[in-house]
Amino acid sequence: MDEAIMQERLLRTEELETANLTSRIWTESKKTWRVAFPAMITKVTYFGMIVVTQSFIGHISELQLAAYALEQTFFVRFVNGILIGMSSATETLCGQAFGAAQYHMLGIYLQRSWIVDHILTTIVVPLFIFATPILRLIGQVEEIAVVAGKISLWFIPFLYYFVFSLTMQMYLQTQMKNQIIGWLSAISFVIHVLLSWVFVTKLDWGVSGAMAALNISAWLTVVELFLYVLGGWCPNTWKGFTRAAFSDLLPVVKLSVSSGFMFCLELWYNSILVLIAGYMKNAATAISAFSICLNVSNWQFMICLGFLIAASVRVSNELGRGNAKAANFAIKVVLCTSACLGVVFWVLALVFGRKLSYIFTDNEEVADMVSDLSVLLSFTLLLNSIQPVLSGIAVGSGQQSIVAFINLGCYYGVGIPLGIVLAYVAHLQVKGLWIGLLSGVLTQTVILSCLIWNTNWDEQVKIASERLNRWFLKNP
Repeated sequence: MDEAIMQERLLRTEELETANLTSRIWTESKKTWRVAFPAMITKVTYFGMIVVTQSFIGHISELQLAAYALEQTFFVRFVNGILIGMSSATETLCGQAFGAAQYHMLGIYLQRSWIVDHILTTIVVPLFIFATPILRLIGQVEEIAVVAGKISLWFIPFLYYFVFSLTMQMYLQTQMKNQIIGWLSAISFVIHVLLSWVFVTKLDWGVSGAMAALNISAWLTVVELFLYVLGGWCPNTWKGFTRAAFSDLLPVVKLSVSSGFMFCLELWYNSILVLIAGYMKNAATAISAFSICLNVSNWQFMICLGFLIAASVRVSNELGRGNAKAANFAIKVVLCTSACLGVVFWVLALVFGRKLSYIFTDNEEVADMVSDLSVLLSFTLLLNSIQPVLSGIAVGSGQQSIVAFINLGCYYGVGIPLGIVLAYVAHLQVKGLWIGLLSGVLTQTVILSCLIWNTNWDEQVKIASERLNRWFLKNP
């Protein structure tokens, strides 16, 4: 009789624990999607503007498509990698400050990031002014280099869009004000598609029309974000412009540099591979096919960046609150959710691989090359669902410098050398490059998984607390 009672109690205890776990997973999932979904819309629509522009340019001529792909993938991604990484320092600081209820510090961190990022962007502008000589110097095809140099000048206003858009997005995301970012980005994307159609198709302005549409729609987003932040919708975290933004810039620069280095190594990795594709036989076709697959991968990567941001925000918030167990639980929920979505994209890429190219071009040679890469692309999409989340966890806990060294070894010690050998020595051409890309990402994912698994989250709570106390300024 006693044994039966004990078994019944054990069963009830297990049922309660299961119900409690289910409730915790559901609660954490809602928090994750509250951050991730608007962030996905933001990232997808931002990258969508890049892809829509490429699509309109691609239907003008193959040369214009190759030039735009080279410019966007090499130069723009170069700067974008720096600024995304630098802005992730804003995400770390704002997220931990918000978790610690130091609300007024968020506005100060935002202004500091504007100062640092603006200076850096101005430093790299000459790269865009002298794009054609630089491309000639590294041996790119003359015709592509000349056209890319002209397109490059149109991207200069777009660089400063990054400065304000990325930092304000990080600032708002850490406060769970994600829906407004998603709505504003979606509106700008719709306007961009309409402007591109009018300027390129109806008015026949060609590449100039496509680039004008890109800049107008991008800066519309910045104006909308400024109106929201400065217009009184962030009363606890925005106290107005302050001289305090010019103090303690060096620690922010140090964290920003390690963040920038981490993301740069990741984004430049793809850029270097596209550059290598430019030295192959039939360079225009190789660049076009590789960049199309890369754009599909990056578009899905932008969706997974929503989970990166969710992981970063949830981890930084919980570390700021001093709750190591909650941070660890949030990591598990975000990883499982993102991995399930990755399986869906893996299947879609296997089914619709060949048809992807016709979104960007009518060229059959390019379509055949894209079709040849579709299986490799599908496995890249699967890894894309896991790797960004691991990076987001590192950002949330402030471990950017460690990840930077991991990226350096995996991408530049494994991926690129292997890609070059397979492409030129084994004569696999573009397919060889993509195998190298995939190998680097796989190696990085395995090492990051080991890093996160062995992280002492109680120690990370102490580190976050020390960082916040060191940079804390009293609310005036």
